[in-house]
Amino acid sequence: MAPTGTNKHRVALVGTGHRGGGMWGKELIDGWSDDVEMVALCDINAQRMAGARQAMGTNAPMYTDFDTMLREVKPQKVIVCTPDHTHDDFIVRALEAGVDVVTEKPMTTTAEKAKRILDAERRTGRRVDVTFNYRYAPTATRIKQLLLDKAIGEVTSVDFHWYLDTRHGADYFRRWHAYAKNSGTLFVHKATHHFDLLNWYLKSVPRQVTAHGALNVYGRNGPFRGPRCKICPHKGECDFFLDIGKDPWLDMLYEAPSAEDGYVRDACVFREDIDIYDTMSAAILFENGVQASYSLNAAMPIEGYHLAFNGTKGRIEVRQYEDQPWVEPPADQILLIRNFKGVERIWIPTKKGGHFGGDDKLRDQLFRSDKGDPLEQRAGAEAGAMSLLTGVAAYTSVRENRPVTLKSLLD
Repeated sequence: MAPTGTNKHRVALVGTGHRGGGMWGKELIDGWSDDVEMVALCDINAQRMAGARQAMGTNAPMYTDFDTMLREVKPQKVIVCTPDHTHDDFIVRALEAGVDVVTEKPMTTTAEKAKRILDAERRTGRRVDVTFNYRYAPTATRIKQLLLDKAIGEVTSVDFHWYLDTRHGADYFRRWHAYAKNSGTLFVHKATHHFDLLNWYLKSVPRQVTAHGALNVYGRNGPFRGPRCKICPHKGECDFFLDIGKDPWLDMLYEAPSAEDGYVRDACVFREDIDIYDTMSAAILFENGVQASYSLNAAMPIEGYHLAFNGTKGRIEVRQYEDQPWVEPPADQILLIRNFKGVERIWIPTKKGGHFGGDDKLRDQLFRSDKGDPLEQRAGAEAGAMSLLTGVAAYTSVRENRPVTLKSLLD
C-alpha cells in the first residue's frame, strides 16, 4: 500500500546522470513528493551530483561512498541508475544492508551477475524491482489484454522488429554503452526491454536463441573520426555531430564534470575500438513452443517498432511510430485480424510522458501501489534475469556461431 501522512518512501538514488537525475530524480520529486522523500544522492562524480541535486530541487545529502550512505541514511529503497555492468554490486550491497532496490534495466550484464543478484534476493528476503516501463505503455497494455482474452487463439509465432533512428541509436555509440564490457552490447542494454515484453506477453521464457550481429555504420566504418564532437576537426561535415552546448541539461551533467572523471558525453561514434553491434537479429524458441523472429537496427531514419502475433485463430499487428520524417495520427493502431472474420481496427491514443505514459504508471506502481497488478506488470529480479539472459544468449550465439540455451547459461 502507498504510505499515508508523513510516512513516505525513504528513497536514495545512486547514479545522477541523465536517467537518474531525470526520471528518478527531478521527475520523481516533482510528481511523487507526496509519497517519496529523497533522502540521499550517491555518485562517484561529486560535481555532476551537485548539479543534478540543484536541478532536482532537493537538499538531500550527497555521498561518493555507497556503503557510508547506506549506513548513515538508512533508506528504505535504493534506485540504481549507474552503468549496467556495475548494477549487481550496488544491488547486492543494498540487499545485504536490508534495503529494497529499484534498478534501471538491464538488471545486469552477465549470467554470473544475474545469479549473484537472485541469490542475494533469496538470502536477504528483500525485493528487487526492474524498471520495465514499456509494460505500462497503453498499446502494450491493450495487446496484453487481447492475448489474455485469446483474441487470436493460441499464439504460435511472433515477429518483432525495433528501429532506432540516427539520433537515438547513435547516442549509444557516443557513450559507455559502446563497449560490450559495460553494456553487454545492445542485445542486453536495449533489447532487454523487448525480450521482457515478449516474455510478459507470452507468459513464457526462451529455451534457445540463435543470433547474428554486425557493426555496419558506426565504429571503424566511419569516413573520419576525432577525439570528441566538441573539438573535432570534421564537425562541419559529420552528420552525427552533437553540439552538447545546445542542451543545457546534458551540458550541466557532463561537460564541466568531465574534468573530474574524464567521461565525455559527445565521444565520436566512429571510434575504432567500439565493439558492439548496430545490426542484430535473433531467432528465439520459447519454452511453450512459440517461435519469435526479432531484429534491432540502430541507424535508421525512423524510430519505433513493428510487432505481430500469429495465432491459431488470427493475427494481432501493430506498427508504432515514435519519430519519422512524416506526420502520423496521434494514436497507435492495433489490427486484430481474425480468421474468416475480417479486421478490427483498435486505436490507442498517444499519451504524453516518457514511454507514452508508461514511466508515470511505473512510478505509480512502485510508490502508490494500492490498485493491484492485474496484468502482472510489476517486474522483479526473475523477470530481469530472464530478459538479460536472452540478450546474453544472443551475444554468445553471435560470438560462437551456435544456438545457445538459457539453461546452459544458468548451469
